[in-house]
Formats: sequence, C-alpha cells, structure tokens
Amino acid sequence: MSDIITLKRNNDFRRLYSRGRFFLSPVLVTYVMKNRRDEVRIGITSSKKIGKAVVRNRSRRVIREAYRELSSQVKPGYDIVFVARGKTPFVKSTEILRVMKKELKEAGVLK
Repeated sequence: MSDIITLKRNNDFRRLYSRGRFFLSPVLVTYVMKNRRDEVRIGITSSKKIGKAVVRNRSRRVIREAYRELSSQVKPGYDIVFVARGKTPFVKSTEILRVMKKELKEAGVLK
C-alpha cells in the first residue's frame, strides 16, 4: 500500500470548496472533485469551532485512520477534502469509516 498523498496548498482546498461536489453528515463533510492526475490526493481540515488543538488533532487523526482503511478502494484521479464537524472528535473511527464509505460511494469514487 502506498503513502497517502495530501493536499497542502490553500488554492487546492479553495478550488474543492467552490467547484467540488460535497456530501454532508453530522460527523463529516466530504468534498470530491476529479483531478487530472493518476492519483488520489486528500486533505483533512478541522476549524477552531471544533475545539482546542488537542480536539482538532484527534478529529484529523480519526479521519485519517478511517481513510487509510478505505484508500485501497478509491478510484485514482480524484481530489478529496474531509472536513471535521462538531461531533467528529467524539465518535470512533469505525463510525467515521461507515459515514466516509457512504459519502464516497454516493460520490462514485469507490471501485
């Protein structure tokens, strides 16, 4: 299994927020958009509304772990941004995984 390729540049995130399709749930928002590459790039964000640094880091960790389990099933050629929500730090990664799978399937990104 290869390493996860991450989005780092602000304009990549802004492009997904403005032009990507999004899928909502109480624990996760997923933005998906095709890219012109042969790889999947992901970004994970959590705003200060969620809580202090420890809580935000936990929510990003939980999301990253859930994605790691799904990464082999994701079709190449997409940029994906996961945005943590208020409930994210308080649920287990299995719950995030379930929601993530549902949202990515709805987006048509899973194989």
